[in-house]
Amino acid sequence: MDSVMQTNERAMKSNGNTYPIVLVHGFMGWGRNEALGIKYWGGLSDYEQELSSCGYKVYTATVGPVSSNWDRACELYAYIKGGTVDYGHAHSTQKGHSRYGRTYPGLYPEWGNLTAEGKINKIHLVAHSMGGQTIRTLVQLLKEGSAEERNAASSQLSPLFEGSKSWVHSATTIASTHDGTTLADGINIFGDFAKNLVASLASFTGAGEKLIYDFKLDQWGLNRQTGESLTDYTNRIFNSNIWNSTNDLANWDLSTDGARILNQWVKAQSDVYYFSYSTCATVPSILTDNELPHVIYMTPLLYPFGSFIGSYTRNEQGRVIIDDSWKPNDGVVNTISQNGPKIWSSDKIVNYNGVPQIGKWNSMPLLDTIDHMDACGIGSNALPLSWYKSLAEKLSQLKVNN
Repeated sequence: MDSVMQTNERAMKSNGNTYPIVLVHGFMGWGRNEALGIKYWGGLSDYEQELSSCGYKVYTATVGPVSSNWDRACELYAYIKGGTVDYGHAHSTQKGHSRYGRTYPGLYPEWGNLTAEGKINKIHLVAHSMGGQTIRTLVQLLKEGSAEERNAASSQLSPLFEGSKSWVHSATTIASTHDGTTLADGINIFGDFAKNLVASLASFTGAGEKLIYDFKLDQWGLNRQTGESLTDYTNRIFNSNIWNSTNDLANWDLSTDGARILNQWVKAQSDVYYFSYSTCATVPSILTDNELPHVIYMTPLLYPFGSFIGSYTRNEQGRVIIDDSWKPNDGVVNTISQNGPKIWSSDKIVNYNGVPQIGKWNSMPLLDTIDHMDACGIGSNALPLSWYKSLAEKLSQLKVNN
């Protein structure tokens, strides 16, 4: 009750809002009941719980860690609102997977409903890494729906694809892959990065083969089987032929080529506040034109990936040109990619000056010496709870516009 009173008092003082914050994880992320207590948002701390105790309404969403942004957006909608995931008749038919997924009770079932004052119950979306692309996709579908799904629906159409839903007040991205990451262009992110991440998580928790981790690929028929070891499950996922037979997965969406396709049709909406936070944990090499991992501020697990991104360039016809400006990175994502969609995008990006501009990407000051894992509270130089409290306060002060 005290936290609710704090929230209401804060909104009244700031002429702001009391909309809940929903945290959305990125590539290879996990839910609150996985990883034996290690939180994606906070690591050994629990940012959801701690922010809630400060009077903010905060929820943590869980979506497919290696799924495409379309599939993740559909899952995120059902996870927040409640109900069965509907990937769409047209989409599921084209991509060759099941139309329906898991059924969820809903983090915030009143989302989108009208209050007694006739206002819409909106939310703030805060996302890390690939989650930034996912929340952009969700906002796009909520507002404009999908003409293809509306035309193709042979049975009940998901409300998500109807459009005309102004249900999101703000979208905040942290270390996000708006223009993709060259890590996904140059290496097998599932074989080289993802397996290492799962192994490191298992080692860090001391869980080993008992680690609770769910790839959530039900739509592809790749559920973890009873009694199946983590190693066997992981190998079965990564050795599946789906990685070479479809672009409806994270490995395509995370590439620079895949990101520009997403940027073509996913656009900033005029009634939503957008904020982007960029991170960097590399330094210029003294001997070359490359960027090198900062040995103090980058998690050692990320050294080889930061080095790869820091030396990768490309100039191939028909593809995104990757020059030296792409080399600074946080160990996973190029810093230049993080301030908002630019390649094949019509979105406007402005430097934040203290007054947020609605319908545009407010690019926030660079979070230097912060690597990709630090950004969500997992790394050794993690963004502290105080940083997230400051963000929550900033979002609560955004004026209600409906």
